[in-house]
Parts: sequence; structure tokens; C-alpha cells
Amino acid sequence: MKRLFLLYSLFSSALFADELGDILSTNKELLFEYDLKSNELQSDMLSKSWVNPVQVRYGKDYTTRFKTGTIDTSTLSVYIDQPIFRSGGIYYAIKYSNALRHANRAEIKLRKRQMIGDAVSILFNLKKNRLEQKKLRYLVKNDKIDIRQKKDSYDAGILDSSFLDQAILKKSQDEANLLELELNYLELKQRFSLLSDRDPGKLRLPKLKMLSRKNYTEQNLELKQDVLRAEESEYNEKVTWAKYLPTVSLQGQYTNGDLNPLFPSPNLNEAYYNYGFSVSMPLDINTFSDVEAAKVEKLRAATQVLDRKDTVREEYQWIDNSLNILDRKISLARKDEKVYRSLLKLTKDLVGAGEKTQFDADIMSNSLQIRKLDQKIYGIDKQLKLLQLYIRVENVL
Repeated sequence: MKRLFLLYSLFSSALFADELGDILSTNKELLFEYDLKSNELQSDMLSKSWVNPVQVRYGKDYTTRFKTGTIDTSTLSVYIDQPIFRSGGIYYAIKYSNALRHANRAEIKLRKRQMIGDAVSILFNLKKNRLEQKKLRYLVKNDKIDIRQKKDSYDAGILDSSFLDQAILKKSQDEANLLELELNYLELKQRFSLLSDRDPGKLRLPKLKMLSRKNYTEQNLELKQDVLRAEESEYNEKVTWAKYLPTVSLQGQYTNGDLNPLFPSPNLNEAYYNYGFSVSMPLDINTFSDVEAAKVEKLRAATQVLDRKDTVREEYQWIDNSLNILDRKISLARKDEKVYRSLLKLTKDLVGAGEKTQFDADIMSNSLQIRKLDQKIYGIDKQLKLLQLYIRVENVL
């Protein structure tokens, strides 16, 4: 097969740029938008989680302890306890949050691409189903002719009854298969309605061609996601290690409170500041296990990337091999079409000469149409194989 290392279709270079880009229902689109928005907000919160909140407190106290009557005092205080150094933990925490943001974004994008791919796959299968129904109707026509011919031979005592019985069974089986296809068609339409609000009969199908191995590898969303997860695990290991190292924090407090009027003192201020710093380091019995667990997760994520690269390579090779087989099937069907076309012409001539019946010509005509339909069915099978590649890539140029 001559490989075309580009992808051009109604999808164009981005799945979301044409009429199939908004194939999903409004609710499905909203769910993905909410997922993306939630991911951004949670990542923002995580990137700022190292900043401690400022504690603001206002209180008012009343006492009846003194005989002079009820005395009230009020106090306003603002307290800050903010780490400014965590042995690199703050820096890696920010890096970790960004890696997590991008990894989750890739995962959401992949899920959306896969859902759109499912909807487009159903569109292809709906068309394939209609072609297969048409093919079976031609087969049933041939079955009926075969039964009539065998019945005439059986009535003349030329043919054994078992041959007629097999022809009748063949017709019943083909008719049952046709009913099964009709049922499958209804099921496909129902599945499509769960994914999309669009009318499948009004949507044009894309025309996909082969994607180069380089583009498929570089733009593969599953591989990108695993790479980002590995990066996330690497930063998480550093964050885990840093939380058991020394931390330097600044403390500051501003207080503005009423002095007790019964005990005045010229040495006290109503408004004053307390400030200082502290150095702390936890001594935790689980430190080693926690750090080792983070390290193991980092190694597991790195191994997952290597495994994904192998999977991506094998997926591409499998699709490529499958396309080669389908091309050979199309080639065989095309050769058969030429043979049946020639036989049909010959049979029509023999019918005109009285040496063949119209039934013989009808069988050749039906068989010709069947092989033409087979080529279209194999073509849809190729599109379904290519779709498996396309839904896994991000940008195709």
C-alpha cells in the first residue's frame, strides 16, 4: 500500500473546528467544560496552598467582677504564621501543581476526543449497516432464485432433496441476519442519541487518511498524559522529601485592645506588635516509608511512559497492518467485480440466444452488486481503523 503520511478530512487539523467538532450533546459539552474549569481552579488553589491564611480575630469581653459595675473591653488582633523556606518544598509544590494541571487537562481532552470518536464511529457503523442490509437483500434475491432453480430440478427428479433443503435454510439464515442488522441499526441510533443531539442522517462523514508514525507518536494524548503524570510524580517526590526538612517561618501579630480601666499602666500600649521567626523540622517515624512510597510512584510513572511508548508503536503497526489487509480485500473485490461484469455480459448474450434464463442473468447482476458493496464496506472498515488513531492525537498538521 502506498502510504500517505498526512491526515486530511472534514475534521481538518483539529477535531473541534468543523461540524463534527460539536457533535456531542449540549449536556456532554457542559460536563467537559465544567471539568476543565474545575481543574483550573483546583490547580490554582494547589499552587497557592503554601501561603497560610491570615488569622483575624475580634473579641469583646464583659465582666461583673468589680463593684463599680459591668466593665467591657474589646480586642482586635491580626496574626500571621508564614513559612518562607521549606528546603525547596515551596518551589516544587508550585511545579507539582502545574504538572498536575496539565496532566488532568490532557486526561479531560482525551476523554472528550474518545467520546467524539465513539459518536463518529457510530456514524460510520450506521452507514456500514445500511450497506450490509443492502448486500443481504441481494443475497436473499439470489437465494430465492437458487430455491426456484433447485425446486425445478427436484421436481424433474434431477436433484436430491437435501440440496433444496440447504437452499431453503440458506435463505432463512440470510433473512434472519437481515432482521438482526435492522435491530442493530436501531441500537446504533439509540446509542448515538445518548451522545449527541444531532440528526445522524444530516451529518457528513469524514474522509480520513493515514497519519505518519512520527505525528502519531508526538501528538499522542495518552503518551502526553503519561509523560505529565511522570513529571507530576517526580515533583511530588521532592515535595514529600522537603516536608521532613527544616522550615523557616515568620510570625507577626498586631493587637489593638482596650486596657483595663481599673488597672491603668503607663507602660502598656493599646496597639502593639509581636513578631519573630521560628525554625522547625518534624521527626516522624514514617518519614522513610513516606519518601520511599513517593519514590516508588515516581519510578512506576516513568516505567509507564516507557510501556506507553511500546503500546503506541504497536498500535500504529497493528492499524497499518490492518489497513494493508483491508486494501487487499478491496483489491480482491474489485477483481471479482470485473469478473462478474464480464460474466453478466456473457450471460445476457446467452439469454438472448436462449441458452440461459433470465434467472442466471439476475444472479450474476446481484453478485456484481454484492462485490461492489463489499468494496464500500471494506472502505468504511478502513475509516474505523484510522479513527482509532485519530482520536488519540491532539493536533494534526
